[in-house]
Amino acid sequence: MLLVIKDREYVRVRDLGDHFGVSDVTVRADLDLLTARGQIHRVRGGAIPRLGARQELPFEDNFASHADEKTAIGQAAAALVRDGETVLFDVGTTASAAARELVARTELRDVVAFTNGLKTALALEPAIPRITVVVLGGTLRPLQHSLVDPLATLILRQISVKTVFLGCSGIDPVGGITNINLPEAEIKRRMLECAQRKIVLADGGKLGLVEVARLCSVDDIDMLITGRSADPSIVKTLREQGCEVVVAG
Repeated sequence: MLLVIKDREYVRVRDLGDHFGVSDVTVRADLDLLTARGQIHRVRGGAIPRLGARQELPFEDNFASHADEKTAIGQAAAALVRDGETVLFDVGTTASAAARELVARTELRDVVAFTNGLKTALALEPAIPRITVVVLGGTLRPLQHSLVDPLATLILRQISVKTVFLGCSGIDPVGGITNINLPEAEIKRRMLECAQRKIVLADGGKLGLVEVARLCSVDDIDMLITGRSADPSIVKTLREQGCEVVVAG
């Protein structure tokens, strides 16, 4: 079964059942076993191969990667915010770029910005008091300077925001929105739950990647803002799935 999945890249449960002459229940049990072994990813209706795991890089090492794209993505994201809006910023270099561009919009007033990223909070700080900055509590992860559980979700359980600007490690038409580390994944899922408008920020290098922690499907987000290095064929497929994709820059 694993060889079939690797060969076809995406296989539906029904197709696997027909191929091997077994029931959907048997297929799902086998897929659960392969998932537990880390050999595949389960996606809606089927499975895709597990790609080689990438190592998470520190915030500072990621800072220079796609720097111009991240600035353009940040500008496009910041342009969507209006006076009096509540926004939620994720951790990471692209979210920090969006925070810096929001600060540059000196005409904005009465914005409340929540974040679990210390670097993001510091990027927003110059705009106080035009922007009220609320840092979520939690346990500090030095690699991304992020706040995670325990305690990180306490405030998230009590708020509802207009917009979340979410970072990720991969976005794929089949694999969905995924992240490279598990501790931040639960926080990101909770961020999606408490936001009315869900916007993913991802440089072009992240399109087509599938990482270990699944956050949601493409259908669950309202918009993807990416950069000019994004694979046009993947952008086209995402749009065909009904996802609004903005290519910034």
